[in-house]
Amino acid sequence: MTYRAKLTVVTLLLFVSLTFSFERQAYAYVDPGSSLLLFQSFSAIVSGVLFYFRRRIKTLFTRGKSTDSESLPSSVAAPSVSSSISSSIPGAR
Repeated sequence: MTYRAKLTVVTLLLFVSLTFSFERQAYAYVDPGSSLLLFQSFSAIVSGVLFYFRRRIKTLFTRGKSTDSESLPSSVAAPSVSSSISSSIPGAR
């Protein structure tokens, strides 16, 4: 370990040990809903991270396969939605 890493570890251990040695009694009440709030926060963070990295996670499972319509030839690619909708509406130009 480098000197800076050792210094950081020693500082954290000293901080934690001093925090627990000067502990005071707390006169507080934690209701049962508090744990549900923590669970909801944790699940929101996990869902947000999964949503943010969804393309990278998808590439992990589809490494060799290409699913983009841009990589397909124009004869194989699906037609655009707007052109198919406007052609199916009578009187649309």
